[in-house]
Amino acid sequence: MSLRVISGTAKGRKLKSVPGDTTRPITDRVKEALFNILAGDVIDSVWWDVFGGTGAVGIEALSRGAAFVRFTDLNREPVDTIKVNLTATRFESRAEAKRADAFSLLASHPDRQFHYIYVAPPQYKEMWSQALMKLDSNMGWLAEDGWVIGQIDPKEYRQLKFENLEEFEQRRYGTTLLVFYERKEKGE
Repeated sequence: MSLRVISGTAKGRKLKSVPGDTTRPITDRVKEALFNILAGDVIDSVWWDVFGGTGAVGIEALSRGAAFVRFTDLNREPVDTIKVNLTATRFESRAEAKRADAFSLLASHPDRQFHYIYVAPPQYKEMWSQALMKLDSNMGWLAEDGWVIGQIDPKEYRQLKFENLEEFEQRRYGTTLLVFYERKEKGE
């Protein structure tokens, strides 16, 4: 599958894929749908692409006007790939790519807040629910009006019981399900 930036200042730029099959790149169809949902809210937003992979989602956000994106991944190859893709799209100055364990980071003291936290981990390992539960118990990462977006296979989906987050939308595109969460209203 050829990866590319769909829209914005880096439109049409090809992105390098991570060697092997450890990552699951987002399809153009799903990426286009995601950014159609977010529309103009991407401009000046701050993102965390928790399981960075190729960096395609965060780079698309940067291309469409996001102010900053943090990319994290446990493995060296995805982080190296993200750095190559950031250089190719000239977004290095508005991004940070680091090798780190997502679960440790999500449990650590927040060093900044994010408008969008994108969670698209390897499939069928319950990593998406673990990441969301860690985030739910450490809400300092999420801006007051921020969203958490999970990208999973529909077969993996189940309702999660949260203290602070609530699901407000789902969109299915073939074998990809996007699940949107926001802070619960106070007093619920």
